[in-house]
Amino acid sequence: MKWFIICFLLLGLSSCKSNESKSFREFTTVDIHHLMQDSLLNIRAIDLLKKNRGCLFLSADGRGGLVIEESRQNNKPDTTIMYDYFEQKDSNIVLNYRAVATTTKGEFGLTIGSPAYLLKAGHERLDTVYKETHKSAFYDSMDFWNDQEGIAIGDPTDDCMSVIITRDGGDTWDKLSCKDLPKSKEGEAAFAASDTNISIVGDHTWIATGGKASRIMYSPNKGKTWEIYNTPIIQGVETTGIYSIDFYDKNNGFAIGGDYTKPNDTLNNKIRTRDGGKTWQVVANGKGPSYRSCVQYIPNRKGKELVAVGFKGIDYSKDGGDTWIHLSDVGFYTIRFLNDSVAYAAGKGRLSKLTFK
Repeated sequence: MKWFIICFLLLGLSSCKSNESKSFREFTTVDIHHLMQDSLLNIRAIDLLKKNRGCLFLSADGRGGLVIEESRQNNKPDTTIMYDYFEQKDSNIVLNYRAVATTTKGEFGLTIGSPAYLLKAGHERLDTVYKETHKSAFYDSMDFWNDQEGIAIGDPTDDCMSVIITRDGGDTWDKLSCKDLPKSKEGEAAFAASDTNISIVGDHTWIATGGKASRIMYSPNKGKTWEIYNTPIIQGVETTGIYSIDFYDKNNGFAIGGDYTKPNDTLNNKIRTRDGGKTWQVVANGKGPSYRSCVQYIPNRKGKELVAVGFKGIDYSKDGGDTWIHLSDVGFYTIRFLNDSVAYAAGKGRLSKLTFK
């Protein structure tokens, strides 16, 4: 009996070690397959499709399209690209798209500049569902809590960040009053760099600002009430601050940025929170990566694995951002993960599929 118990315990210990070894990994390479290459493309807005395997992409020159992947009989993906899917052909205005969001009800694109246009595509129609003509209008990012409720943010037009919300599936949008939002600081705005200024987990919402002040706006209830938190990221001039934020769960989040005019600087440009954004700590200070425009947690990896992209390349962390491995010099502005090893990425002149190994 004693020997049976010992063998049982050893078998259990061996099984635990086996499971631990299966859960541990470290990416060392990334395979980049360019789905589209066009020197005129400038893509900073992509989002995964909700009904199909694929993504929607929108460009700064008003063009956009769908990437749809369907499995063949041999289980290899058959990629179809529907180009100019989101183009407003009856307008003389070039729509500079910097934000996109998809639901099961439709797809949405948001432009920068004034007038600002928010358009909804669905049922072979393209409708303007929101337009703002304020001279300072400049929207940066958009996301949805669910099929009915969504949010977009932009630079201040008064003394607060611009926040618009829909509660009817994106058919109508209302701008929140500055009475219901934290007051912005002088020179505080946001960056339309990768459409990742907003992060949503359940009802929780985090918005990253940048510029002369770089802070976190937080709502626990889908935009009904707001709090403001300070960050230690580099800030103080118009080009500094948080360019991208992502949360793995309601407690663990990461933000990255820096100063795009000093793309090799690595000081105070990566910060992490363990308490839902209330407090932040600088990590990997003085080490790579330098300025990056987008950071994303890899799904289903317990908040340990991150990928950051920018025009200086692709970087990977296996330990929550403490250390990083530079995987590629190929530049991208933004990235979204399909699963724990495959992602879509877009940037200047390209839309690509990335496989991490």
